[in-house]
Amino acid sequence: MLFNSFDFAVFFPIFFVLYWVVHKHLTIRNVFLLFSSYLFYAWWDWRFLFLIIFSSIVDFVVGGQIVKAKTKSAKRTLLIISLLTNLGLLAYFKYANFFIDSFINSFNFLGGNLDSFALQIILPVGISFYTFQTLSYTIDIYRGRLQPVKEWLPFFTFVAFFPQLVAGPIERASHLLPQFYKKYNFDYDRVKSGLLLALFGLFKKMVIADRLAVLVNQVYNNPTDYSGFELIIATVFFAFQIYCDFSGYSDIAIGISRTLGFDLMKNFKSPYFSRSITEFWRRWHISLSTWFRDYVYIPLGGSRKGNYRTYANLFIVFLVSGLWHGAAITFIIWGAVHGIFIVVEKILKEQSWTQEGAVAKFNSSYFGQAWWMLFTFVVVTFAWIFFRANSFSDALTVISGSFEIKAITKEGLFGLGLVEAELKVALVAILLLLLFEAFHNRFGALHVFNKQFILIRWMFYIIAIFVIIIFGIYGENAPKEFIYFQF
Repeated sequence: MLFNSFDFAVFFPIFFVLYWVVHKHLTIRNVFLLFSSYLFYAWWDWRFLFLIIFSSIVDFVVGGQIVKAKTKSAKRTLLIISLLTNLGLLAYFKYANFFIDSFINSFNFLGGNLDSFALQIILPVGISFYTFQTLSYTIDIYRGRLQPVKEWLPFFTFVAFFPQLVAGPIERASHLLPQFYKKYNFDYDRVKSGLLLALFGLFKKMVIADRLAVLVNQVYNNPTDYSGFELIIATVFFAFQIYCDFSGYSDIAIGISRTLGFDLMKNFKSPYFSRSITEFWRRWHISLSTWFRDYVYIPLGGSRKGNYRTYANLFIVFLVSGLWHGAAITFIIWGAVHGIFIVVEKILKEQSWTQEGAVAKFNSSYFGQAWWMLFTFVVVTFAWIFFRANSFSDALTVISGSFEIKAITKEGLFGLGLVEAELKVALVAILLLLLFEAFHNRFGALHVFNKQFILIRWMFYIIAIFVIIIFGIYGENAPKEFIYFQF
């Protein structure tokens, strides 16, 4: 079931009313939440519901047994069971064909002769997200930072919680799990702010992301047919498409959860206002970047074993992050590009000449900050080429073709998939988004909005709904899913 679907538009109001009818009885509320979450996921494909249940059973049992184990080796064995189960399922469904292709290509490169073949595997929606979420539970118990829960119901509900089940944010058990033990009273202000955030997410998804997808898909699915500014425009549009698509989902998930009394972690903080790649990753997909920091980077040694080991650890983390996003060489290259710039930035930061004199003065000036913001956006957008391209050869075609600069005609511009009116809507919507984020970062948009007269607020609600209805993308041209559903 998709947040931007008619099915969900029917499902959620019914669920919302029933939820607040049963909310006073904690057990009944969690049973209703769990059943609704399973229904939400089964709407896509009921067969993969058994994977979530199986993963929940394994980690619930393992978590309870870890604290009972008397020796370090026994605790480690139990943790390995959790790791092998969760990562094994993830590896099979997501990477089996990638590993098979890699082995065959390597074998043939060395002189062998194997025919290529692929297993008929369907990737379960959200498996990368709930796998990492349950792993945080067992790992934190193993580290002694979390006590296992005794009741299975809150834990199973934590794993399957439908607002963030299929595309995050990737919540830690220490943050979200205790919330299933709390009773919540209906809070008008929380419900209102949650619905406003969800509405903003729908605007980003349906008005901006889905509109840009029409142009991006046409160009990137046929990169040899385009060149110069056509490819550059499609690449820049994809940067905003994926941001509005993914952050839009996160906004809806966080907003819906807030209407139910739950708090999810913030997943995006205006990432395209970053002035370095390091800062970008403090603002983009925060739940994933902090997960890799705590469960990959620090266990590798973090920054505790010298500069060269630190650089290697950072680069490894971004390679793994690339692989997490997809089983293809293009995703690994995407991760490597970010890893290289992260390492270079860290090296430069350690040089005294970058912290004093003319360089420091330039970096702190408005012009310097604007320059580094633009530079960061260019680097991030360049890396998005590998993320979006259908193959490595397509990525190279886009890169080489982008340098074939030639004047773009009006007919050529409006022949990329969006007619003039649609392109203007997209550009205006992007501009409004950037202005809103700049205003929100400086003044706090919700705080200012709540001070306005009630008539102004209700006019805004009505206008916002009509903007989504009128300018949203529907029908055959609309992407059926959020981009991160495939990860």
